[in-house]
Amino acid sequence: MHLLALGLNHNTAPLAIRERVAFGPDEIAESIGKIVSRLNAEESGCISEALILSTCNRTEIYCAAEDTDLAQGALEAFLAEEKNLKLSELTPHTYALADEEAVRHAFSVASGLDSMVLGETQIVGQMKKAEKAARRAHGLGLMLNTLFQRTFTVAKEVRTATEIGAHSVSMASAAVRLANRLFGELGEQRVLFVGAGEMIELCAAHFSAQHPLSMTIANRSLDKGEALASRFGASSMKLADLPGRIAEFDIIVSCTALPIIGLGMMERAVKQRLHRPIFIVDLAVPRDVEAEVSRLDDVYVYTIDDLGQVVQSGKAERQAAVSESRAIIEMRVQDFTHWLQSREAVPTIEMMISRARHMSEPVLARAKHVIHSGGDVDEALERLTHDLVKKLLHDNLTLLKNTEALSEAEREHLSTCFKRFYLERRR
Repeated sequence: MHLLALGLNHNTAPLAIRERVAFGPDEIAESIGKIVSRLNAEESGCISEALILSTCNRTEIYCAAEDTDLAQGALEAFLAEEKNLKLSELTPHTYALADEEAVRHAFSVASGLDSMVLGETQIVGQMKKAEKAARRAHGLGLMLNTLFQRTFTVAKEVRTATEIGAHSVSMASAAVRLANRLFGELGEQRVLFVGAGEMIELCAAHFSAQHPLSMTIANRSLDKGEALASRFGASSMKLADLPGRIAEFDIIVSCTALPIIGLGMMERAVKQRLHRPIFIVDLAVPRDVEAEVSRLDDVYVYTIDDLGQVVQSGKAERQAAVSESRAIIEMRVQDFTHWLQSREAVPTIEMMISRARHMSEPVLARAKHVIHSGGDVDEALERLTHDLVKKLLHDNLTLLKNTEALSEAEREHLSTCFKRFYLERRR
């Protein structure tokens, strides 16, 4: 059994592609079920385990499969079919990593080394949610369970032993920086947050520190919106009221993954505001704001990729921590690789045990017969030991004697392996 990670991220795919292949929370369980049931066949590489990680910056499918080449093709076809994409649109942006490379990638992602915001911590929580979702969907087995438990341990070790997150600039603080560039101090601005999830909560905390004139939370669930608003002294409103009130706000931060801010809505808002500027941050994938909105005069729209360019500042200060983090990851990758190699030997070990049991059964039966017939017990046990040793060593002795087909180097290597094994056992 092998590990495979197939995916695309902010480094390999533009936002327009990432938003098309993103999986919503309601899709995860069903999609994992389809992968494990539909692709657990020989022509698909015998995929037996699957986990889907889908965030603003990446969509990745981790799986355990017998044949990674076949599994890669099957997963690409599955992803294209599920997301209504042609393979020619999808595959130029995907990457496929097997075994050791898949492990190294998972460890790096969890440690914040593969994020748009270098060293960010939110990805660990997202990976833990993905692991729980896969477990509930019965997508985890020995391979993926072991991989992700070790992934979380490595991420904790990296963050404890290095300063990878010490100089990190978050998306939320980057949004504030951009707003400051447009408005300067935010004391006269009215801020609207659309959604009430974790990202909006982070943004609300950063904007609240700027003491804007007012803050409002718009959400489908009014109770959830009110709960978040109460934490920051903000007001709340129903998402359904957004079209009629959006012109009230100077700054809009949205993260719902729903197409809720359209061109017509914003055209009306611009007229009502008499061309006073509107600053919009769209943190969602898929996007909340129609692409055409950015063409309007006096409307400044920033996507998550735009903010990614802002957060690159400070990256140089983190390079030493990156080197330290990669050294830790490399050690843990080797540990996991050793575990994988030991798993590869399991079928052979099971076969050897089965053969040894099969060979010992007639010898044990003869000894029991002698003893039950009144024969000498010591003699029967001595004969049992002699016959067992002879039978158990027979295969190894035959292998050592019949080496004509092997090269000189192979014969020497075989002999050395046996000598080392038996010498170590004697110690």
